Amino acid sequence: MADKQIHTIGVMTSGGDAPGMNAAIRSVVRACNFHGINCKGIRLGYQGLIDNNVVELGPRSVSNIINRGGTILKTARSPEFITEEGRKKAFQNVIDNDIDALVVIGGDGSFTGAMIFEKEFGTPTIGVPGTIDNDIFGTDFTIGYDTALNTAVEAIDKIRDTATSHNRMFFVEVMGRDAGFIALNSGIATGAQDILIPERKDEIDDLFGTLSRGERSGKLSNIIVVAEGEELGGVYDLAKFTKMKYPQYDIRVTVLGHIQRGGDPTCSDRVLASRLGIGAVEGLLEGKRNVMAGIRSNNLMFTPFNEAIQKHNEIDQELIRVADILAR
Repeated sequence: MADKQIHTIGVMTSGGDAPGMNAAIRSVVRACNFHGINCKGIRLGYQGLIDNNVVELGPRSVSNIINRGGTILKTARSPEFITEEGRKKAFQNVIDNDIDALVVIGGDGSFTGAMIFEKEFGTPTIGVPGTIDNDIFGTDFTIGYDTALNTAVEAIDKIRDTATSHNRMFFVEVMGRDAGFIALNSGIATGAQDILIPERKDEIDDLFGTLSRGERSGKLSNIIVVAEGEELGGVYDLAKFTKMKYPQYDIRVTVLGHIQRGGDPTCSDRVLASRLGIGAVEGLLEGKRNVMAGIRSNNLMFTPFNEAIQKHNEIDQELIRVADILAR
């Protein structure tokens, strides 16, 4: 039974875009329709709430978007929302649009804003984790991660064709400023010679040791996958140091960049987004607030915002061991 105090839910996407955000929007809108409540879309995230950029959304408004990357509601950073005055404007627009609760689709920065907003003004809010980095605590996977991972794998497979044809070494940088999930999993899946991630305190000599072992075994081409947050330095510096150590190597650098944030979401991301969108709406109707909806061990779970923000998903140490074994 729906909470009679909630008649309208507002939904927004905030922070960096991630494949599957549209599927989550669609799920929120149709869950609202199923429970007989209104849904309003807030364009351009928190900045849109400040600017009163709010639109009515119904079941037909979200037709044919489940397969589309990006977000139909757009997303933006909002320095103004960081200020108390900006949040007051946002809350006034919540009142003016008769919005009783919010669903915020985004990452830890978005959830921080939601937690502060709820504390100051009492608007019930549930978060849906949408980020390709997969680093948010409280869910096994975040929306967009699986798609980004598959994009990286496809790109690295193509790079390997060139590396093998020319006996070249490629340093491939993937996204993951603070987390190595994409690097570790794509590296294992593509047979990388080494994988450098921020969670592991790599030394340059460790990389050189791996390359020397490969050289002794007759390996003529190498793929080194590097997370953008790796602490040894940028991918170009790593390539430069390696060239100094091994001048005989023909070294190239490829930065995959934002192609990992785009593209049609995979089946896994579409299903995850659909489950979490419904979970967020029904959580609000059950009286939950100031929490993030997530899937853990295939079950819908709710994690307080402060935990989702302060803690981080940890890299599976067994996967690191697998990568080390397979690289030899």
